[in-house]
Amino acid sequence: MKLNNLVLVLNKTKYNLDMKKYDILIIGAGIAGLYAAMNIPKEKKVLVVCKDIPWECNTFYAQGGMVTALNEADIPSHIEDTMEAGSYHNDEKAVEILSRMSLETTADILERGMEFDVDENGTLLYTREAAHSTERIIHAGGDATGRYMHYFMMVENKHKLQRNTLVYDLLIQNGQCFGVKALVNYEHKTIYADNVIIASGGIGSLYEFNTNSRTVSADIHGICVEKGIELADMEMMQFHPTVFVKTPYARKLLLTEALRGEGAHVVTEDGKRFLFDYDERGELASRDIVSRAIFDYKNKTGKEVYLDFSMFEEQWFVKRFPNITRTFEAIGYKFPQDRVPISPAFHYAVGGIKCDLDGCVEGIEGLYVIGEASSTGVHGANRLASNSLLEGVVFAKRAVNHMLTKEQIKVEIPRFDKEYKNIVHHENDKAYKKRLRQIMWAEMGVIRTKKGLIRARNEIFDMKNRDIGRLLALRLNTASAILEAALKRKESLGAHYIE
Repeated sequence: MKLNNLVLVLNKTKYNLDMKKYDILIIGAGIAGLYAAMNIPKEKKVLVVCKDIPWECNTFYAQGGMVTALNEADIPSHIEDTMEAGSYHNDEKAVEILSRMSLETTADILERGMEFDVDENGTLLYTREAAHSTERIIHAGGDATGRYMHYFMMVENKHKLQRNTLVYDLLIQNGQCFGVKALVNYEHKTIYADNVIIASGGIGSLYEFNTNSRTVSADIHGICVEKGIELADMEMMQFHPTVFVKTPYARKLLLTEALRGEGAHVVTEDGKRFLFDYDERGELASRDIVSRAIFDYKNKTGKEVYLDFSMFEEQWFVKRFPNITRTFEAIGYKFPQDRVPISPAFHYAVGGIKCDLDGCVEGIEGLYVIGEASSTGVHGANRLASNSLLEGVVFAKRAVNHMLTKEQIKVEIPRFDKEYKNIVHHENDKAYKKRLRQIMWAEMGVIRTKKGLIRARNEIFDMKNRDIGRLLALRLNTASAILEAALKRKESLGAHYIE
């Protein structure tokens, strides 16, 4: 099969000369977008854009670590752990690619100079998290893997990175993506590119309680709904079981799964480890099971649930989890002596924009999607802990490889005249956005009911028919897609649990 790399040509009689065109535009500066940029030759004209400051992304807040197969012999085990956690709803070929390519991408990142935590002999330290059958997760800065990797990739990036760029439309015509419309420093701009890579992350800001960056708001998914681009497995929204939610900020404080992997206990007020009543693996059951158990116990008893670290030696704990120690010390907790109240909160979009195993969006030439924004089927119905950073690098590498091997064909850019005068939030958008987040948490949360899903769908439909801004409309598009997917799946599966 011949691969075509379309080179877009600006007709200067139609366009202003100051309009810019790039070989590749990358939307998002998290691990997927930055690793894609790292693998593109510096001779290419590349633009990486992010909505805010570059480190305001989910990668920066990732604590636990990055999975890597230990060796060839560990690949079947990693595949099985990923499939089992995903309720065997995964695309097994995608899972095999994820595990097998981890040997290549991890070696590449290490060779480029990324420093993960090592022992006194310089040997990589591995940890275990829930639903893994062995220790195969590497980490950096103790519990600050995401920010260490993000900083490393920012330094390694040799291409232009542009902040304060909010993409609000994809320029698509006749099955070809020509670029985007965006607000750049609050000014409307059109950015053309031969290839566009979506690496914009998930949908966390749709939920009242979430662990995500404030910039992760489902805009690009909403554009895809508008354009008829397929979203897949959108009912598979993953909730992290151990989150401190007693804070006024939208992003709640994550307590990494590595804590339970190292031996922390989930307990009741009187110290009982009740998770064994729900699953024989207790704290090491998969995220969907632990989240439902905590949610169910709190609802039935009306009592708090805690994460207990008292079994850890203080000096070891502070070294292993320095970020968590400092963060909670600032709000009055002394770890590991104090236990902390926990609740599930939205954490990760398992589903996303449907693509093939090279990140290509079907039917749209020149459009790719990677990382949390995508749906390759690799996670199935529930993501295995710490597979997300690995997914970002593996499928970024595949998308770039595919893009760079396409044959080049010149295509003239058509004119895109549609303007969005109401891109900025309308007066009532803030109230609607708050209500949307409450609806999604109440009806599309850890446990769903058909009645609740229908109620939520109807209320969101009503909001969509109000006088609202472009950005809220895109969020509502995505929320509607999530609810429709949940209503379509009648039986519980993985992260989708319906009573």
